[in-house]
Amino acid sequence: MPTSITTPDHAHQLSIDQLREDLKIDIKTGLSADEASRRYEEFGPNALQETKQESWLAILGRQFTGVIVYILAAAAGISFFLGETVEGFAIIAVLLINAITGFVLEWNARQSMEALRKMDTTPARVLRDGRVREISSEEVTIGDVLIVEAGDVVASDANIFEANQLQIDESALTGESLPVEKNTDIAAADAPLGDQHNRLFKGTPVTSGNGKAIVTGIGQKTELGKIATMVEEAKRTATPLEAKLDSLAKVLIWVTVGLAALFLVVGLIRKEEPLRLVETALALAIAAIPEGMSVVATIALAYGMLRLAEKKVIVKRLSAVETLGGTNVIFTDKTGTLTQNRIEVNTIQLPEQKAEVDVDAKAKKLAVVEGDENITEAALFDQLIHVAVLCNNADYDLVGEEEKEVGDPVEVSLLKFAWGAGFNPDEIIKEFPREGEKAFSSDTRIMGTLHKTPGNKESAPYFVAVKGAAEEVLERCTSVDENLRKSQYEISEKMAADGLRTLAFAYREVSEKPGDDFADKDLIYVGLIGFLDPPRTEVTPALEACREAGIKVIMVTGDHPATALTIASKVKLIEAGEEIVLTGKDLKPLKELSEADKKKLMEARVFARVSPAQKLDMIELYQEHGDIVGMTGDGVNDAPALKKSDIGIAMGLRGTQVAAETADMVLKDDSFSSIVAAIAQGRVIFENIRKFVLFLLSCNLSEIFVVTFAGFLNVGTPLLPLQILFINIVTDVFPALALGVGRENGELMKQPPRDPKTPILSNRDWRIVAFYALAITISVLGAYIVGIKYWGLTEQEGNNLTFYALSFAQIMHVFNLHSEKAFFVNEITRNRYIWYAIVLCMLILVVTYYVPFLSQVLSIQPMRGPELILIAIAGIFPVVLIQLVQAVGLLKRR
Repeated sequence: MPTSITTPDHAHQLSIDQLREDLKIDIKTGLSADEASRRYEEFGPNALQETKQESWLAILGRQFTGVIVYILAAAAGISFFLGETVEGFAIIAVLLINAITGFVLEWNARQSMEALRKMDTTPARVLRDGRVREISSEEVTIGDVLIVEAGDVVASDANIFEANQLQIDESALTGESLPVEKNTDIAAADAPLGDQHNRLFKGTPVTSGNGKAIVTGIGQKTELGKIATMVEEAKRTATPLEAKLDSLAKVLIWVTVGLAALFLVVGLIRKEEPLRLVETALALAIAAIPEGMSVVATIALAYGMLRLAEKKVIVKRLSAVETLGGTNVIFTDKTGTLTQNRIEVNTIQLPEQKAEVDVDAKAKKLAVVEGDENITEAALFDQLIHVAVLCNNADYDLVGEEEKEVGDPVEVSLLKFAWGAGFNPDEIIKEFPREGEKAFSSDTRIMGTLHKTPGNKESAPYFVAVKGAAEEVLERCTSVDENLRKSQYEISEKMAADGLRTLAFAYREVSEKPGDDFADKDLIYVGLIGFLDPPRTEVTPALEACREAGIKVIMVTGDHPATALTIASKVKLIEAGEEIVLTGKDLKPLKELSEADKKKLMEARVFARVSPAQKLDMIELYQEHGDIVGMTGDGVNDAPALKKSDIGIAMGLRGTQVAAETADMVLKDDSFSSIVAAIAQGRVIFENIRKFVLFLLSCNLSEIFVVTFAGFLNVGTPLLPLQILFINIVTDVFPALALGVGRENGELMKQPPRDPKTPILSNRDWRIVAFYALAITISVLGAYIVGIKYWGLTEQEGNNLTFYALSFAQIMHVFNLHSEKAFFVNEITRNRYIWYAIVLCMLILVVTYYVPFLSQVLSIQPMRGPELILIAIAGIFPVVLIQLVQAVGLLKRR
């Protein structure tokens, strides 16, 4: 019976000998077919667990949740119970319109785990029974000897026991811009993922070299699998808008219950007819509920979604549009978000000259950004170009506007550097035909190439080009004095500390063809080149806009601390004196943090070598603090945090499919400035929502006051339930919709974010609502009383008068919602949709009077001229009154 084995924990700390013993594996022959089959049965397939995808029924069902929806459903039920079927069906129609709109717009946002599984379908090569076998990646099991080479995608997590110039692109997992060089050295116990150079990780592509490794983790036990689990377990909380609308609805429930109960009690004390009391109480309930609010909110958000799409921002969840406007903290990844996710020559250091440069290979330009502007005229600069081009195995071609790159990204950047400096690498390579190569290895840490010189000149027919680690190259430069060697090495260390990847360059000319050690001695030192993933040019002004808008931006990356700090400084994410970077080692689990620890974390702006789990903890810390958190990212490692944040923002061009499908919104142009535009639109949306909520509630409250005050004054029933419902659904909704699609307001981005803890309507807003409602009530109820008491109108004629007067007053009320000082020229009068809505509502009112079916359903009676005069006065008077009060300063605009 084979001895049972267990998957190792902390595999990066284990030696190959220990792994061989623990996993019962011979690395020369690999597993036997029988043992591999047994382990497959024991540990299962090397695949990520499938999660049940959200069905279309579930998406549709979600549209019928929320307090307002429940209230409307209850109102429909009561209507049917009382035999008021028209009211019941009208309310159901509102629910269906809202649900269908939300369903259509959210249909594509339902597969976040599928992308993770798509990374899991590549073939793998393993050693079985002493022979190399190609198998499905799902068949790879614990203890397999995995064989990888350039072009492969790693099939599982594994410990390396043989590496030949092996480099892996781990940017999707760690955020590391450059490919990571792998070796067999045991990593430190506390080494983060990005520093575990003796490990391979599932789903990462091999960029160069080859190697062999022992499989230590498969499926859900891999780092990729752990992230998949975190994506699945990360819970989406209700967005701020959803929560605020539900809170508002709960207030309306109590208002409805309270007023209906009060009206019933007073009516029973007066010994009024019970059925009449119930009907009036139902009218109050319908009046208290803004039936159109959920529809208007949905359409306003959908309109915002469409406008953002024009700005290359794809929003997948409706409520995410508004959430953007309230975002006051943004966690941003570095690689691909703040940077261009490509390597370029950044700094040139000759023995006596230094400059920071900006390379544009397409335009064949090289600009000195800082330092010695004459560096390109130095003789050693030309020699540096020649060495960089000749000691190089990459290929770079520019065909029209399309760049074709093959090979190591650093070597590609050297070819771009040559093009930018005005040289043609193809001509240099042709002039110096290659005769030999000494490949880079982890032992020598240099690469050398041997070439014939142009014309094979007699004095020096051979040219040697060398590049590599600074200390190794300088050691081989015999002509360099000790002071220069020491100073250049210190400069290379300083460049590395500043986050640059540094290579040294040297050459020699020889009179006869050298032996295999041609790159190991008598070199002439040329200089150093520092490489960096350059920042995106549009990031700095976008960060400045965030700062002006009161939004805190925090970099959270898996990359090296020095690199993170350098980029943060270059894009002006941090100011002088803020050069503090915390690493994953500095971060305790959230549950273990003291208040002092939390304060320290919330003061920092740059975090490096951070794991996906730590990103989740930091987002939760800010959310517990009451902040609305946005998270940007493009890698697999960002997916859990994108889902956990209030608003997940994925990069669409360079981002992984996992990130794009997990996030709430995707930037098609990967531009951080698009985030600022989206936030501006989100703030506009919230302000529009606040306006139409003010409008709807003041209209609904006026209906409540009209019915209630008429009851208390014992002057009859001025409005029927169906008339109230008609006003709420038709004549209220269209002006509210027009308010919901208002234009941008540039002033909003010059203000700090609103407090996420505050509701949609503040106490001051409620006072405004009450005043607006009272102004409309006084006008409409006054017209009703004048008509009944003094003009001798019947109760039915008075009812008609109230219906049309209230409808007209509410339509005109939209002009009270402007925030600018001028009444005739403001954001309301400039909004063409307001005028469309007014014309449409007026036409609908005319139709209700002249179409027999509608006039019968709404109990409309013929009216005379004097009644029309009263309706006009009742509609215009509230606007005049409110504007006068605002003009004298008794009621301030927002």
